Amino acid sequence: MGDLLVKLYDLPDEGTAKERLIAQGIRLKRPLSAEKSLICRWVKEHFSEGWSDEVSLAFSGQPVTCFIALNEASDPVGFACYDATFRGFFGPTGVLESHRGQGIGTALLLRALHAMSEAGYAYAVIGFSGADEFYARTVGAVPIEGSTPGPYRDRVRRG
Repeated sequence: MGDLLVKLYDLPDEGTAKERLIAQGIRLKRPLSAEKSLICRWVKEHFSEGWSDEVSLAFSGQPVTCFIALNEASDPVGFACYDATFRGFFGPTGVLESHRGQGIGTALLLRALHAMSEAGYAYAVIGFSGADEFYARTVGAVPIEGSTPGPYRDRVRRG
């Protein structure tokens, strides 16, 4: 798994993906700082402790560099971050297994990448991708040669 590169100046419009979610009773929002603990616990419970740590960092800036998808009861069903572990990187991102295949991941991806573009980035890196075909089809992402293991090479291991 290597990294992917996305041209942010050539993104698809996010309108169709957003409309599809609204029809299902799903909405996207940038969470408030006061929601940090709740969101981080949810990510840790449903995805991983490492991703929860990255989400925590996404709450350290202004604006928060994370988006969440909420169902009609305002329960989280997905999330996407950028500028978490590395500046200019998209991720981590995840959607509850029970809600996959409904376009939530696509809408979160587009919302986060458009936010990166609005912040002045021309390109985004999708780090350590495990879904290359999805990213290529959805936003034209291309592999970055020689990017394995990329900036993740010097990770601390459990003792």
